[in-house]
Amino acid sequence: MTLIRIPESWEISENQITSPKLYYNRRSFIKTLIGAGIGASLLPLTGCQSGLNLGKSASEAALEKSLNQPEIESFTKNPNFAKVDRPIADQKVAGQYNNFYEFGGTKKIWLDAQKLPTENWKVEVAGLVKNPRTYDIDELKQKFPLEERVYRFRCVEAWSMVLPWIGFPMKALLQDVEPTSKAKYVRFTSFYDPEITKGPGFHIGSLPWPYTEGLKIEEMANDLAFFAVGIYGHDLPKQHGAPLRMVTPWKYGFKGAKSIVKIEFVEDQPATYWNTLDSNEYKFEANVNPSVPHPRWSQATEKFISTGPGLSWEIKETLPYNGYGEYVGNLYA
Repeated sequence: MTLIRIPESWEISENQITSPKLYYNRRSFIKTLIGAGIGASLLPLTGCQSGLNLGKSASEAALEKSLNQPEIESFTKNPNFAKVDRPIADQKVAGQYNNFYEFGGTKKIWLDAQKLPTENWKVEVAGLVKNPRTYDIDELKQKFPLEERVYRFRCVEAWSMVLPWIGFPMKALLQDVEPTSKAKYVRFTSFYDPEITKGPGFHIGSLPWPYTEGLKIEEMANDLAFFAVGIYGHDLPKQHGAPLRMVTPWKYGFKGAKSIVKIEFVEDQPATYWNTLDSNEYKFEANVNPSVPHPRWSQATEKFISTGPGLSWEIKETLPYNGYGEYVGNLYA
């Protein structure tokens, strides 16, 4: 018998720049795959309600070491995205409150994520493009001017943060590889090695690895769509999806594939990880919409993650498109 726990209203809320101690944990869902197929019941764990036990699950020294990545020496601050109506998350909070399902199904995966091998990282761009190629991660950082953008981050679990990403607009890569007229979608594939990225330990049956995500090509070309290579002035820590991740702030966080190794331009809508597991709960489009509830909880409000205990986290009203309607509303008119 599966125990389904429905979150209380006070357990849910997000939508500010969050401090780094909260952001580095990735998907608090229990997955029960029914039979040999895809039928999945994706249930949130209770980690969101108890606040952060900073320094208790592992030493502060280990966390600080994981966050102490090389500084990014050359980047500009984009004045159009310099701040939002909420504070940026504390770095240590964001560094240990993450969803990264490849390394487990709780928020406390930052330590396991240190197993991710990032040396000599390559990113293949293939499919319906005129200029297919493979980039070295250092080449990407040098070829495309880097900038800092402060974005809201909204999780489908109804919590939020505000984060200062460093990277470059996705449309810069589009211009470099030149998609053909047949390219309608883009598929992003994350690093996968069954010996390293073992996923959660509580599922039944197989999961659709590797982690894949997708966008319409018009969404990738939008000004907001961003590739992050850094955060808080430094290279991305592994728990944030080093060395390259998607950032689409008007969509729920699961759309932001981490540790990308391949970008493929295709004609048909690609299968994606969470949509494959449960298309009712995890839509392909996945735009933040307070009027459309999750099957098991409301999306009308969100909990803004902070350093205090969970019961003290501020509850805010969720904004359509996470507050970015002026940039992306025309895509869905």
